[in-house]
Amino acid sequence: MTGNEQRLRSWRPGQVRDAITAFLDSARDVAPRDRVACFDNDGTLWCERPNYPQLDFFVDALRARVSEDPSLASTTEFAALLAGDRAAMGELGLTRIAMALVGLFAGTTPEAFAIEVRDFFARATHPTLGRPVRATTYQPMLELVDALRELDFTVCLATGGGTEFVRAISQDLYGVPPEAVVGTMVTYTYSADPDRVDGVPRPVLRRATGVSGDVNEGPAKVSNIQAQLGRRPILAAGNSAGDREMLEWAAGGDAPGLAVLVDHDDAAREFSYLSEAGSFTDTEPITTIGARQGWTVVSMAKDWATVFGDATRIDP
Repeated sequence: MTGNEQRLRSWRPGQVRDAITAFLDSARDVAPRDRVACFDNDGTLWCERPNYPQLDFFVDALRARVSEDPSLASTTEFAALLAGDRAAMGELGLTRIAMALVGLFAGTTPEAFAIEVRDFFARATHPTLGRPVRATTYQPMLELVDALRELDFTVCLATGGGTEFVRAISQDLYGVPPEAVVGTMVTYTYSADPDRVDGVPRPVLRRATGVSGDVNEGPAKVSNIQAQLGRRPILAAGNSAGDREMLEWAAGGDAPGLAVLVDHDDAAREFSYLSEAGSFTDTEPITTIGARQGWTVVSMAKDWATVFGDATRIDP
């Protein structure tokens, strides 16, 4: 067994692991400054079913707010969430629900928001898997991240989720610093705190209720990677149509490129479903697109000997 295969110990032998190890070997000939890898998060690095972890975080916060102000429960979006009414949520749409939830933290500083996110992950349990939410990371993908890092890759997260939400836990779960997270960004307001004892105003940054630009899916994901990171990935990993352009971009460059698509086909150990974009309607199954374009399509059932990572993982 080669060194790469030893590092990818949770990947079963076969074409998928061979393709990944071949890429890792070829990447040694790429200049270190060009060794960049971008990973989607939901459904690629951690479990996104039955709900996105970010949605569960916001619903948890909503319940806490409703206990203090019961009138919030009458808001259309919040009523559907609290009742778990998926039909109503489907009619309202993810974007409308997400914007309503963003409003729960209006006026919160980035630091205070990060503390709430970390508190949630310290106590939250997955509703069906019986594991801490933080332990629903995928062990094979963590091994791939580590193998890339050993080759001096810059490893980044390109997520459709909220930037600050993922930044709060990216270092602990993946060893990815906050500045290497590209996501959907809320807007902020800058002001001076007048309540200083010394009379000198202190600048304060607080969350607002809007979103800066588009949801970080599809072409927006590529544009935001370029705008925020300034470097093109030579490896990209995703699981839905929201990742298509990022995968095409990584595979289509001059350097050795690899597009990795995770197919959720393991009902016994996780879930079996066809991943879809969150902010637009897919026109074709992403697995069909991946097969046609020659991406490395990962069967969770066939290619992974182990699915979930360790709840105690910290920054390597």
